[in-house]
Formats: sequence, structure tokens, C-alpha cells
Amino acid sequence: MNAILLPILIPLALIIVLLFTKSQKAGALIGIVGSLLLLTTSVYLFAEVRNQELLVLQVGGWKAPFGISLVIDYLAAIMLLVSAFIFLAISIFAHGFVREANYGPRFYIFFFSLAMGVNGAFTTGDVFNLYVWFEVMLLSSFVLITMGNKKEQLEGGIKYLALNLIGSMLFLAGLGLLYGKTGTLNMAHLAQILQDDQENLLMNTSAMLFFVAFGIKAGLFPLFFWLPASYHTPNITVTSLFAGLLTKVGVYALFRFFTMFFVQDALFWHNLLLIVAGFTMVIGGMAASTHYETRRILSYHIISQIGYMIMGLGIFTPLAIAGAIFFTIHNMIAKTNTFLVAGLISKLKGTFYLKDIGGLIKEQPLLAILFIVPSFALAGIPPISGFFAKFILIKAGFEAEQYIITTVAILTSLLTLYSMIKIWNEAFLKKQPETSHSLPRAKLSFSGLLPSILLGLASIALGIFASEVFEITYDAAKQIIDPQVYIEKVLMSQK
Repeated sequence: MNAILLPILIPLALIIVLLFTKSQKAGALIGIVGSLLLLTTSVYLFAEVRNQELLVLQVGGWKAPFGISLVIDYLAAIMLLVSAFIFLAISIFAHGFVREANYGPRFYIFFFSLAMGVNGAFTTGDVFNLYVWFEVMLLSSFVLITMGNKKEQLEGGIKYLALNLIGSMLFLAGLGLLYGKTGTLNMAHLAQILQDDQENLLMNTSAMLFFVAFGIKAGLFPLFFWLPASYHTPNITVTSLFAGLLTKVGVYALFRFFTMFFVQDALFWHNLLLIVAGFTMVIGGMAASTHYETRRILSYHIISQIGYMIMGLGIFTPLAIAGAIFFTIHNMIAKTNTFLVAGLISKLKGTFYLKDIGGLIKEQPLLAILFIVPSFALAGIPPISGFFAKFILIKAGFEAEQYIITTVAILTSLLTLYSMIKIWNEAFLKKQPETSHSLPRAKLSFSGLLPSILLGLASIALGIFASEVFEITYDAAKQIIDPQVYIEKVLMSQK
């Protein structure tokens, strides 16, 4: 069996096993072992991509562009690896939190169906199949959001579903136009055809539909309203999983499409991307500063930091794209971690509302450290991962003479820092409010703390080995900006 299939087949096999699993304990064990297996597979595939540059599988032996192509390049391999690490961290965390919520093994069924959708989106070399995997993710995430059947979960889930369905309809419309214009949906074939296309107006119509569709998925300004309206409603395990992954799949799709296919009207698209990136950063950062509920603060942070990734795409130099990919890796890890710590705080204090929390630095010094690491990473404090990610982006911005967006990025960092200081002051430094309903006897389990420790160590390691990580992201950036190797290997491969 070709290893390229494993990121999809492993979750599928685990879903089938979980359908016959009745025990919560067995479900949790399958969740951890299955996630570990996914991580091992992703490490292997990443190593293979480093050796071979690109992995291709033509499913069923049908030659591209007529069959289904699965392709793993540097960008896909990086996203698979980081996603698998997050799935492992969440599966460990879920052991305690999901058991308390009494979701049973069915949580893990949709956990792995989401994993299958995410991995399918990263490995597909076909636009229609990308749409299919987006729908798998949408249905899985809707079930996970509403699991628990609370009123606020149903309201949040409906908002999430409604706006994302609009995105799916636009995706489908763009897909139809693209097929009508080119007669193919294979990404390599599309790139080959559209490289020399001069009909910018027609392609821009299709590109705009994809831009809005992926913009909704990624949470770009002004399409992000579904995110803060829904991310504070589900179990914190689910929110943590979404925070690290879902919007990044939208970002991945924007990177894939606007580096491979839609490169004809570069001046228009790059300027639009930079404008949207700037507003996404500022609006998200300002909104985060006004809230006192940790999940809402962190949800707006997700939006704000998506702006940095799109800034790299808008600048469109190898250095900027490499910085954006570095930033994506760092953000997936740090953002997941901040939500996990918010969940631990809520477990101790019984609330996510900062005004009712306090005194944690004396009660839980380890938790204070676990919060500081991802917070410093997100704020861009050296020597943790976020500093190097932002430094590369800002350097790329100045080198490209994009002074306005670079200044916006620097100022937005101050908003992020302010929000993190606010959480720190309210939850850790100030005294526990006498009127609050704290839960002093609550204790944190090792399985609850371990994922945050692992993710925190990963953020530190990204900072220590920033040079090596940058080298990888730079290779990924060069590969997606110049897709000639991708085109040749996919269209020539018959295996």
C-alpha cells in the first residue's frame, strides 16, 4: 500500500472500529493510539518529502488529469505533521474532559472524521476532491460543536453551519466556472493551463468566488463573524481542536490556489490580500482587547493572527511566503495551547470569565508557566517561536517596501501583547474575587497538563531551532511559488 493513502485510511479504519466500541475508556485509548499512529505516519511522509521533494499517487492507476491525484509537497507535508501533533495533544486532553462531558466513543468517531477531512484536504491534488474534504470537515465539526445539545451550542452550531454552507456554495460555483473555462480540476493541470492564460477578467470571476469561500473558512475580514459567534459554545476540547486546525485549512487553500493557479492578475490580488490582511489583523486584535471571556479573547486572536499569514501571501516573495508558513506552524501550536490552558483554568475556577477568576499564580504555578509560553509566543516575545515568525514577515515586508502593512503588523503585536497581559493580570496576578464561585478542590490531572506541556515545548523548540525550521519553510515557499516540479511530477506520474 502506498503510504500517501495512510493519512486518510487510518482515520477511516479507526472510525469503523469506533462504530463497534461501546466503552468510553476504549474510545479514549483508540483516540490516543490512533493519533500517535497518524503522527508516526506524518513524520515518515515528511522525511520522504525531504528525500524526494514530492510524493504522488494516482489512485486506481488512472493517469492525471483523468483520475484522482494525491500529492504531498513540502507545504502539505508540513501541514500534515503539525496537524497530527495537534490531534495527538487533543486526544490526550480529551481523555479527561470528554469523559466528564459523557460524550462516549461517538466523540472519537467525529474526531477522526474531522482528521480524515483535514488530511484529505492537505493531500488532494484535485479541486473537486478538496471541496469534498471541506464538506467532510464541515459536517464533522458541526456535530462536534453541537455535541452536548445545550441551547448555546445549537445556536453557535447553526451560525457556524449557515455561514460555512454559504462558503461551500461559493466554492462549488467557483469550481463550476473553473471547469467550464479549463475543462479540468486537477491542480497540476490547472496550473499548467493557467500559467499562460491571458483572460484575466474571466479568471478573476472564478478567483473571487474561491477567495470569498476560503476567506470564510479562514476567518478573514469581513467574513469572520461565524467564528466568535460559535467558538465559545462547545466543550473546550473541541474549541481547542478547531482553534489549531480549521481556519488554517482555509489559509492552506488560499496559499495553494493563489500561488499555483490565480497568478495572472498579480497586482490586483496581492494588493487585495494585503488590504484584507491589514483589516483582519487590526479588527481581530481590537475586538480581542475589549472582551473579558477567555474563549472570546482567544477567538478574536485567531482572526487577528490569520492576517499575518495572509500578509505573507500578499507580499508574495519567497521570504514572505516562508515567514507566513513559519507563522502558520507556530500559530497552530500556540493557539491550541492557549485554549487548552483556558480549559484548565475553567476546570479550576468553574468559569471562563476573567472578572470571576484570580490568584492562580500562587495556587497553580505550573499552570502560570504553561500560560506564559504560548502567550509569549503569540505576542512575539523572543526567543519563542512567534518572535522568529513575525521577524521573518516584517523583514520580508520591509525588503518588499510594503511599509504600511508591515507597520500594521508591528502595531497589532502590541494589541496581542495587551490582551495576553490582561488575561495574565486577571487570572493569575489579582486576588481571587470574594464573590466568585470558585472550585478550590478541583485538581488538574497529568493527562490534562501533558498536552499543554508538549505544545509549550514545541513552541520553545521552534524558537531554538528557528534556523532549521526556516530552511524547511523556505523550501516550501520556493516550491509553491514555482510549481513546475509539481506540474511535471503529477502529470508524468502513472503510479
